[in-house]
Amino acid sequence: MDAQPKYKRILLKLSGEALSDAPRGILNFDKIEEIGKVIKECLDIGVQVSIVVGGGNIWRGRQGGKMDRTRADHMGMLATTINSLAIQDVLEQLGIETRVLTAIEMKQFAEPYIRNKAVSHLEKGRVVIFGCGIGSPFFSTDTAAALRAAEIGADIMLFAKNIDGVYTADPKKDPAAKKLDSIEYMDILSKHLTVIDTTATSFSMDNDIPILLFGLDDPKNIIRAVTGEEIGTIVSGHHAE
Repeated sequence: MDAQPKYKRILLKLSGEALSDAPRGILNFDKIEEIGKVIKECLDIGVQVSIVVGGGNIWRGRQGGKMDRTRADHMGMLATTINSLAIQDVLEQLGIETRVLTAIEMKQFAEPYIRNKAVSHLEKGRVVIFGCGIGSPFFSTDTAAALRAAEIGADIMLFAKNIDGVYTADPKKDPAAKKLDSIEYMDILSKHLTVIDTTATSFSMDNDIPILLFGLDDPKNIIRAVTGEEIGTIVSGHHAE
């Protein structure tokens, strides 16, 4: 592949829903394999890839109804680990060396998260998958992605969503909604846009980590993002010219 990467080290945030096979099952392994093949393309051009995955295809805290929020979130952390292991299995079958690191210790089948260990794996060309969010309740996996991106020194966070960017309004409700090529962190916060968690947005703003949000309807969008093609919406401290 002739394309050159724009970013050396990325953190890819995948939602649990993006991996689901509803209504047939919680995981669509064909879709995960498509994503895995594109990740291999990224590795082949020298990009270091880390992943944070959500757990919404298995469990969302609000499903718990009257459950204690902390316990419900602990269940969500376990859900992210199931997804992490599924992604690891697919990547390994594609010949990609992979490590799952969890914020909650589960050493029988994953390494405990240690920042220097994660960076070492990335430098050796391994894909690192972060499970269990940040290991604390009340924080989303979007926030976990922002935290891990800061810790490992990622150049950018790639948020692969079920929508192809940030819009001026909800495009499902407002036909006049327009997709934005760029937006500032503060605009997302002040306009209460729900496309990214507010805690993740403010953390990214404080630590100057750009976010590129794009649709995962075509997994090839990941390599397009990595090589600098203009897709989705870039979220940063200033509007792009």
